[in-house]
Amino acid sequence: MKTFIERATEIQQDMIGFRRKLHKDPEISFKEYRTTEMIKQILIRFGVEIVEWGGETGVVGLLKGALSGPVIALRADIDALPIQEENDCVYRSQNSGAMHACGHDIHTAGLLGAVILLAERRNSLSGTVKFIFQPAEEINAGAKLMLEKGVLDNPAVSVIFGLHNMPSIPCGKVCLKPGGLMAAVDTTFLTINGVGGHGAIPHRTHDPITATAAIIQGLQTVVSRQVDPLDSAVISFGTIHGGDANNVIPEKVELTGTVRTFNPTLQAQMPERMRSVIDGIAAAMQTEAKFIYRKDLPVVFNPPELAEWCRGPLEKVFGSEGVINFSPSMGGEDFACFQERIPGVFLFLGVGNEAKGIVNQWHNPRFDADEDSLRYGAAALAQLAYDYMENRR
Repeated sequence: MKTFIERATEIQQDMIGFRRKLHKDPEISFKEYRTTEMIKQILIRFGVEIVEWGGETGVVGLLKGALSGPVIALRADIDALPIQEENDCVYRSQNSGAMHACGHDIHTAGLLGAVILLAERRNSLSGTVKFIFQPAEEINAGAKLMLEKGVLDNPAVSVIFGLHNMPSIPCGKVCLKPGGLMAAVDTTFLTINGVGGHGAIPHRTHDPITATAAIIQGLQTVVSRQVDPLDSAVISFGTIHGGDANNVIPEKVELTGTVRTFNPTLQAQMPERMRSVIDGIAAAMQTEAKFIYRKDLPVVFNPPELAEWCRGPLEKVFGSEGVINFSPSMGGEDFACFQERIPGVFLFLGVGNEAKGIVNQWHNPRFDADEDSLRYGAAALAQLAYDYMENRR
């Protein structure tokens, strides 16, 4: 019998076809209707049972092996981003203002490849595989909804595996990192209220723009002076809205931002540390601050023992030199929500290729991935599921 990587190489063109169809027709979070139908059609074609999980988009498929055994979940996210693509390629997005700029088309096509590989071996599977094609990862909502609807139940899942593409890792390699891989994600909402007036008479106002500038600068000292230098934290603001005219000091400024941490204790401390700085500076500038801190996602954490077990299956696909360690990312992933419920391992799949000009990072309008990575991703997921079953026989 051929190995998973050998068979994945043979169906590579099928996976490229899946990926390009998805890339040309990207759909943003909770709008993945055509993507959902495409996935269902492919699962049905290969004899995988469709499980109605309760959402409008996203797909859950069930593949029962000939022998009883554990239930393993394999997960991919399916949504695109509201970004206008700038690549010039035959599979360029045909939907204005939408693009698979984070590579979820690679994840989905790779998992569809794993469906084929495992379906072909259903008679030798000693367990069940639950394929989870998750919507709305980009807005940190899809995994939570699926979990609320009981996606890990009926049948109950024992372990879950997933991966995310990584352009800074060369195609043909995979990152396997025990412990923290991706940061916890929190969202901040800040409003600075002042007293507006004429820009030429600032002493008659309580300027919220000046206060905002001081607060943004002051918050960086939370990271540089209140966080252990050997720990990790990021405080960033992505939107600032205030004022309508160049010579009018406005009544208020509104900001939204993100906070990233790896240490759960530090994550719990960040709201009050930030609030102390914000309130102090706002009061000093004779303004008032309204601060809302929302915890969105926990850390993507790979249990060390399970992660080390994964090395064996992955070396069958990538070779001993192809399984590498890699620096953690301050990016976040709602795969972490699954890991809060059951053991799970998340991987970084190499998709970079400097010779092909594939060097741009996630969320860039010129992001792309080496399609040769599809065979590695499909084989890796299939091998992990198959070997886990064999190990539990």
